[in-house]
Amino acid sequence: MDEPPRKRMVKPPTGGTEAGRAKPARLKTAWKRTPSQQAWLERQINDPFAAAARAHGYRSRAAYKLTEIDDKLHVLRPGARVLDLGLAPGGWTQVAIERGVTHIVGVDLLPVDALPPAHILQMDFTDEACAPRLMELLGGAPDVVLSDMAPNTVGHRQTDHLRIVGLIEAAADFAVEVLRPGGVFIAKAFQGGETAEVIAKLKANFASVKTVKPKASRTDSSEIYLVATGFKGR
Repeated sequence: MDEPPRKRMVKPPTGGTEAGRAKPARLKTAWKRTPSQQAWLERQINDPFAAAARAHGYRSRAAYKLTEIDDKLHVLRPGARVLDLGLAPGGWTQVAIERGVTHIVGVDLLPVDALPPAHILQMDFTDEACAPRLMELLGGAPDVVLSDMAPNTVGHRQTDHLRIVGLIEAAADFAVEVLRPGGVFIAKAFQGGETAEVIAKLKANFASVKTVKPKASRTDSSEIYLVATGFKGR
């Protein structure tokens, strides 16, 4: 007896994972967008950390950088006092609150929507009036100082580089001035930047200083994080 003809697949298989068959999504139109804006949007659409952040309700994919670091350190705990420098749009503060932190103050030049119970200050961190205000709102010496700050760029490579280094140095100096003994400082830096002086200062004031590149940091980015633990005190 002849076998009935086999059914043929009408459509090829679809789907797949980041490492599988699925092709990257592309925007249908680039109307009124520059090539760099188009590339950024397509990268966001295809970024698994950006997709996960949207699904979870985090305000930015940067939240996963902090979660990876804290999964190893366990410094964001109930009772800890935390300062978040350069918090916009608020992803790091969200992670801290999610992990039980109730005493947290953040500052940024940009306006940031409320994140109770955090106190949010819209101010220039380098303004000399900023540090006293942060400490007043926190109500005591911090256990953790976080800094995901990045300066506004002007397009001049040397000037932008100096601004980046200056901001890292300012954050490190501030941490050394205000941290509680045993405290932790976590700050964004960049490979190839002139951070040797900052690292040397941190090593003089902390029991351990490491550079970390979380999985959520894009591979084509020079971004790294300085993780200093065990503040020795003043």
